[in-house]
Amino acid sequence: MPEAAKISVSSVQRIWRGHGLQPHRMRQFKLSNDPPFATKVRDIVGLYVDPPAHAVVLSVDESGTMPHDYKRNGTTTLFAALNVLEGGVIGRCMQRHRHQEFIRFLEAIQAEVPAGKLVHVILDNYAAHKHPKVLAWLARHPRFTFPFHAHLASRINAVEGFFAKLSKRRLKRGVFHSIVSLQAAINRFLAEANETPKPFRWTKNPNKIIAAARRGHQALDPPH
Repeated sequence: MPEAAKISVSSVQRIWRGHGLQPHRMRQFKLSNDPPFATKVRDIVGLYVDPPAHAVVLSVDESGTMPHDYKRNGTTTLFAALNVLEGGVIGRCMQRHRHQEFIRFLEAIQAEVPAGKLVHVILDNYAAHKHPKVLAWLARHPRFTFPFHAHLASRINAVEGFFAKLSKRRLKRGVFHSIVSLQAAINRFLAEANETPKPFRWTKNPNKIIAAARRGHQALDPPH
């Protein structure tokens, strides 16, 4: 750019900064190719805006986090379930991110949700969530259902907002020299969030999400 514009490198950098331009950075995105995308989006949003009576709707996901010097100290995975209607979060830190840990987390949910309540566990398509042993656990617990959201549509998973707050308010501001201190910070954040829970409110029209995905496919798909 300096050569083409016949100005100095510092001038180019100053102009870019002034206009918020970062041409050296690239953003990538993927569009879902899930055939029932629209149906799944509407089903999940339906659970958010009109939860069934006598049921608990939980948005569930896992987030891998790491402390300072994680190569020596290792990493931890936070399994979290956001109660859409009440706003509380069930959370457990575990060392691994496999179907075994996911089943342990399901057992924790089973223990915390009152008997007699149906449990809708909204999940992404991560392989551990569909492992045969997980599906066998599901078959043994008929009050649980797993509404899977569409492939590459994690933005509609409500618990992602909780992970974003955890990262911004606690993890990015702290320096953790061990897994123990990292997990302690996460558990404190969970406890604080559950002291004043706020029900999740879905505000985006699902038709706009579906229309945006369709426009994306139309822009990227070659003409026939």
